[in-house]
Amino acid sequence: MARNKKNRSKIRTEFRKKHQGKTRDADLTREFKTGDTERLADAQHGERVSGKGELTRHRTVFGDAIDDSNGGLNVQLDSDDSLITGRVLSVHGLQSRVLGDDNVVYSCTVRQLLKSLSTDQRHVIATGDRVAIRTADNQEGMIERVEPRSHVLSRTSRGRQHVIVANVDWLMIVTSAAEPGLKPGLIDRFLLTAEHFGITPIICINKIDLVDAAEYQQLVGTFGQLGYRVLTCSAETGQGIDFLRQVIANRETAVVGQSGVGKSSLLNVIEPGLALRVSHVSSENQKGRHTTTAAKLIPLTSGGFVVDTPGIRQFQLWDITPGEVSALMPDLRPYVSGCRYSDCLHLDEDQCLVKEAVADGRIDARRYDSYCHLLEEDLMNKGR
Repeated sequence: MARNKKNRSKIRTEFRKKHQGKTRDADLTREFKTGDTERLADAQHGERVSGKGELTRHRTVFGDAIDDSNGGLNVQLDSDDSLITGRVLSVHGLQSRVLGDDNVVYSCTVRQLLKSLSTDQRHVIATGDRVAIRTADNQEGMIERVEPRSHVLSRTSRGRQHVIVANVDWLMIVTSAAEPGLKPGLIDRFLLTAEHFGITPIICINKIDLVDAAEYQQLVGTFGQLGYRVLTCSAETGQGIDFLRQVIANRETAVVGQSGVGKSSLLNVIEPGLALRVSHVSSENQKGRHTTTAAKLIPLTSGGFVVDTPGIRQFQLWDITPGEVSALMPDLRPYVSGCRYSDCLHLDEDQCLVKEAVADGRIDARRYDSYCHLLEEDLMNKGR
């Protein structure tokens, strides 16, 4: 909303280097050597090269300073009464589809000033964002402002934050009992991220009709004892679908998992008429094909939203340090304060209560192996 000019907040914020406004003329030295005195006489004599003025990466803008610890921007740019609010349905390169509060879907670009803000994110707009847009008569618009986010799902991508979806309260982790096989380590990474960002996780084992369900009783029991809800279902036979439909009704749920586990197939059964693209798993390498290429927010007739996301084969944690991992795992958490060293990572240290609990069977050995692999192969090697 617009505010009186006297009451508007001025904020000094950093911009990306490549999005600087005016830059210093790089040809002045060459022109000096060639004797172009007339051109030099017209040059700006007050220009400084100390990172101030026009050459600085910082600018003063009107807006509000906000906390960006949950995957948001550190500045919320001012908007005015002519804008309408909406929800980002999907992001496709430079274009985003936004469902306005007037129930019209707009094809939107992003305000240049918003794109230029310095941020660790790959893209300033994410599926699920609540935004303010300036609209035109042809159902096109421009995103002028992004509202503060809550409960984001992020991963690390090429050293930057990849916000997969914003403003969700549940995370449905879909895996498959077969074709492709279940990957407990990937589930653990999703669970850690859900704990870190305050999202309620659900583990959904699809294609249960392809195996003997007894094979997964121990794994289901392990996750269940930790307080996680685990559902077994089949998009092919309809097993467990009615219950799953009730679980996600009136909630905003991100659906994640590796390619080929049947995320889109499940959503097609849960919400008839979606007709999301699906494909078969390769018989040679048991890997799925990417039929979902961008996260898409889908309203449900039962209320709420689901977000269908592209298949993920690797999920590298974002904004989680090695020392924080054990506190995010409910089975390790009760033992971390009993170790001899306050900064114990529960790997090679002596008098470690976590390792003693593993040896005594109080902590599942597979979960501990997953913890060790995550620290040694991912977080502790970051930046090397």
